[in-house]
Amino acid sequence: MDEVGALFHGFSVALTPFNILLMLVGISLGVIIGVLPGLGGANGIAILLPLTFTMPPTSAIIMLSCIYWGALFGGAITSILFNIPGEPWSVATTFDGHPMARNGRAAEALTTAFTSSFVGALVAVIMITFLAPMVATFALKFGPPEFFAVYFLTFCSFVGLNKTSPFKVITMIMLGFGLSTIGMDGVTGQLRLTFGFNELMRGFDFLIAVIGLFGIGEILLAMEEGLAFKGSAGKIRYQIVLETWKKLPKYWATSLRSCLIGCWMGITPGGATPASFMSYGLAKRFSKNSDQFGKGEIEGIIAPETAAHAAGTSALLPMLSLGIPGSPTAAVLLGGLLIWGLQPGPLLFVEKPDFVWGLIASMYLGNVVGLFMCLTCVPIFASILRIPFSIIAPIIIVICTVGAYTVHNALFDVWLMMGFGVMGYIFKKLDYPMAPMVLALVLGSRAEESFRQSMLISSGGLDVFFSTTLVACITSLGIILLFWPLISKVLGILKTSKSHSS
Repeated sequence: MDEVGALFHGFSVALTPFNILLMLVGISLGVIIGVLPGLGGANGIAILLPLTFTMPPTSAIIMLSCIYWGALFGGAITSILFNIPGEPWSVATTFDGHPMARNGRAAEALTTAFTSSFVGALVAVIMITFLAPMVATFALKFGPPEFFAVYFLTFCSFVGLNKTSPFKVITMIMLGFGLSTIGMDGVTGQLRLTFGFNELMRGFDFLIAVIGLFGIGEILLAMEEGLAFKGSAGKIRYQIVLETWKKLPKYWATSLRSCLIGCWMGITPGGATPASFMSYGLAKRFSKNSDQFGKGEIEGIIAPETAAHAAGTSALLPMLSLGIPGSPTAAVLLGGLLIWGLQPGPLLFVEKPDFVWGLIASMYLGNVVGLFMCLTCVPIFASILRIPFSIIAPIIIVICTVGAYTVHNALFDVWLMMGFGVMGYIFKKLDYPMAPMVLALVLGSRAEESFRQSMLISSGGLDVFFSTTLVACITSLGIILLFWPLISKVLGILKTSKSHSS
């Protein structure tokens, strides 16, 4: 019970008027950062980090962490309203969030997203509070083979748990892998597939691809439909928040599974983006309404939002207890700790208890404040869709262009975005799933580096992926999921033949 006493002490540190004001400011800035495509939580915190240098470390980290929570909440807004992911982990939210908005259920979708985000983050904070020593020991066991096994499992889950044609899924994953190899080799530093273009040295940025595939691709589809979408059919009342809350408890199993996936991927650290994709795939596989996924199924919002927030929050645990950042945002926060003269690690809990437990207490408070602020504005956000799409479309194009340009301050990225937009339009017309390609594009280079490092460790032997119980279990599960479509067909044939013989 020492953790409970320390946590109450943390609340006494966090609940000062100055720190509460910083929470409100941080959440507001974070929502804006999350809404703007191309900026992202890590970039937003990095830009605003100098503002905190004159603050006490505890107040500074409270403000920056609340910016993070706000960015997590804000990423769902444009994903649902305009099919433009404000954050990488919000891509999976677009699959069912935007169809709900187009069907006049934008307020319900936003309420579901914000509430699920709160639940995922709350579970992760509770885990940080009580399981820090145990989790820190577990995270130390992960090396290159374990990281590759996690990525392998993520890719295989899309093949095995997706009811789309396995051929189409594998094709899109391979395309994503091919695009992720363009640029500078992360291991040797050599250039690959640049064809003499200096602009391709940095490769295809994930955010630029996502903005084009989903944002511009959606605009092109809407233009083909004659810009008929006005989105004015839905009722935008505050009662919708309460009505949505009444529906959510029956999806407790999906929320619990997504929390576990998110916490695991955040600690290992796999990241919020693969956690959201994996959680969405599992929810689709086990749902009774799996055929409604992609058409506006509320469970398709609960799963990715819960997992992404659980992963994003739990990624702070290895940063605090081990000094190992579990996400890009955690890496920026780690830099802030070092600037303030604080050394993350096990001794931080002993030497600076006010700082650590004040931060953990602010996680609870920041999520409550963020949920309240976002839910209060749900009808306002939803009312945006009452504007004719013919007016909103040019605004979306401008936002996408500015977002793509600000990633690297390069005009070439704008042309790339437009190219990905055309690609997204074609894939949607051909009914090819874009999620596997997006996942391979963002994780391809990381998976490749982990695989090559594993090969160096084992002198080229694949047995390294079965060398320990942990990595063997993850790899075996990935192989089972990869061949699950074939396994399920064989089981179905055996079951049919058995029933005929009897």
